[in-house]
Amino acid sequence: MTARSTTSAALRWGVPLTITALAAVLRIAGVGGPSELIFDETYYVKDAWTLGNLGYEGTWGEDPNPAFEAGDTDGFTEEGSFVAHPPLGKWIIALGMALFGPGPTGWRITTAIVGTLLVPLLYIVAKRLTGSAGLAAAGAALLAIDPLAVSMSRIALLDTHLAFLVLLAFWFALLDRPGAVAAIRKGVERDGIAGPVLWRRPWILAAGATLGLATAVKWSGLYAIAVLGIALVVADAIDRRRAGATRWVESAIGYQGPASFVLLVPPALVTYLISWTGWLTTTGGYGRGSSPNPLVALWNYHRAVFGFHQGVTSDHTYASPALEWIPMLNPTLMYRTTDEAGGVGLMAALPNPVVWWGGLLAVAFLAVRLAIAVVRRRRVAGPEAFVVMGILATYAPWLLLPSRTMFTFYAITMLPFVILALLVAVQRIRAPRDPAPLPDPTLEEIRAEQERQAASSEARRAATNVILLGFGAVGLFFLPFGTGWVEPEILYRAHLWLPTWFL
Repeated sequence: MTARSTTSAALRWGVPLTITALAAVLRIAGVGGPSELIFDETYYVKDAWTLGNLGYEGTWGEDPNPAFEAGDTDGFTEEGSFVAHPPLGKWIIALGMALFGPGPTGWRITTAIVGTLLVPLLYIVAKRLTGSAGLAAAGAALLAIDPLAVSMSRIALLDTHLAFLVLLAFWFALLDRPGAVAAIRKGVERDGIAGPVLWRRPWILAAGATLGLATAVKWSGLYAIAVLGIALVVADAIDRRRAGATRWVESAIGYQGPASFVLLVPPALVTYLISWTGWLTTTGGYGRGSSPNPLVALWNYHRAVFGFHQGVTSDHTYASPALEWIPMLNPTLMYRTTDEAGGVGLMAALPNPVVWWGGLLAVAFLAVRLAIAVVRRRRVAGPEAFVVMGILATYAPWLLLPSRTMFTFYAITMLPFVILALLVAVQRIRAPRDPAPLPDPTLEEIRAEQERQAASSEARRAATNVILLGFGAVGLFFLPFGTGWVEPEILYRAHLWLPTWFL
């Protein structure tokens, strides 16, 4: 192995591992503080503890938190508790308490690990999407220090688990693309009318199973299943048209569509049902006795939960409808402390503002590029489609529920796709432009135009590098809002860029 190849291999592995190590330190170190239950930990942690002890969520007496925080974890009863979310995310929290005990470290450690793993996963997806290790490293670094990603990894809520599983499923769908395209081309050569039915798509099976797990964390995983299913049909139609199939629309919808449904949805249903094993195999869970048939009883329970979600419209200081997430008008404050010198520390669901706002502009830019490509029947760009699909799965459905009580920490599922949009937009900006047409150019004019294009490309690369570095600097500046580090009041107030932030 040459010195150059050794250096290349060290960079190829060393950079993402270093970024992952940074993410781990920011998420895991000191995860046991604060020592009290923060924000919605009051629900999920105690539910997780009873899941581990009963197999289902039990009920607690009046004001159980002080005793639980002090280590008295026996204040629950065997009576089943009505809970609004499926059990998988709480089982993940319960695993940490099984390993480290029912203290703050135990109830937060698995979320911190999942939040850490989200960083190298983003690196892998970004590298495949852009083909650039440098852009992938930039995206992973921005996620590693993002205050929303850090805070949501240091508190035992469900949304970080959901974000990881949704991105993982979309990565599996990305891995399916080369094999599917090649198989369609080969099949159209044999059948030029409709093309083949593809059943050997293990990555779609994996995506379906993973989205079943995502739905077992929160029902919003269903949106991702729906978006990915539609995207599979659309992509299949486009691939068949490019391959030369004459009935490409009919074959994509009526021919491959049912097969894709079978590959995607039943695996999701299986993994979702597996997550309910504890409830199904015991008798004390809420609503478990509504029918002798455990699956019918589970269906009855789901009907009750669906009715609950339809009516979640209570007022809350930090309630924030989905439209407000774009400017981040009312980010969720999850923890706040002060010291004797007047310093302020807090943990908040506020992303790095320049990454968030810049990334959303990038989403709009890519959506326009995608729309133009579709209208003009140009080759549809895969990275643009992937990003738009991710945003549709993680954000657009919330716009359909304007009266429901929502919070900005739901946006953690969007954040990886917002960062990916930023990376793809940077790559598009850096891309060489078509040379200006010259009538009967001389050799000198061709060389001058090539030099001009090279200088322009280098300037764009330098400018985008400076922008990415600036985004990273802002991320470091806002990092205390993710970790809860106490800052002098003057520095804390320097972070309040909008008048609605935490005053």
